Amino acid sequence: MDTDRRSFIEKSLMVTAAVNIGGLGFMSACSKKENSKGEIEEEGEKEVSPPEDLMQEHGVLKRILLIYDTCRLNIINKKSFPDEIITNSANIIRAFIEDYHEKQEENYIFPRFQKANQLTDLVQVLLLQHQAGRSVTDKILMLSKNRKRTEAENENLAELLFMFNRMYSPHEAREDTVLFPAFRKIVSKNEYDSLGEEFEKNEQKLFGKGGFEMIVDKVADLEKSSDIFDLSQFTPKL
Repeated sequence: MDTDRRSFIEKSLMVTAAVNIGGLGFMSACSKKENSKGEIEEEGEKEVSPPEDLMQEHGVLKRILLIYDTCRLNIINKKSFPDEIITNSANIIRAFIEDYHEKQEENYIFPRFQKANQLTDLVQVLLLQHQAGRSVTDKILMLSKNRKRTEAENENLAELLFMFNRMYSPHEAREDTVLFPAFRKIVSKNEYDSLGEEFEKNEQKLFGKGGFEMIVDKVADLEKSSDIFDLSQFTPKL
């Protein structure tokens, strides 16, 4: 009985210490577990799965789509705004979404569905939309860099922003709800895990360590320039 009581107290003290260190012991990126001896151990940081990684990158795309929509409304309402907002947003789309994110899908995700003969019709449409998106981005960049646009060119730019948003909203939604959930079923666990590591290596190779966070910060700056950074402004007033 004394031994059990002493073991219980020791465990309690260890758990209390784990919580109190730094004031936020259980909120770190590493989770904690108790081993067979009743000792608290830290587990390694959880790896992000390939679909989760791609869905986080979709979050960047969604925020750019909102910036595009804001700029489009400004053009329609003839409200002045810095042209650099569109140019810099399109540069992020080109570098991070089209030349990185979509290449990951095209090189690692789509071929596996084609090999498994699963969702091939969907994959074909997604590929065509990637190509169409790059063409639209070319035109957006060309027009946004022109600081002396005519009214007709402004109307064309607004239409291009609308076309891009109109395609990519359902595009990413279909990937998030149909393609990515099905991906886990067509690859082995080892292949699934190794792809997560491959994605991370590719991201660091192109953007450096913390590249995703750097891109998110750039998007946040563009949101501030567009006066849409404050999330509360989107709450409906009922």
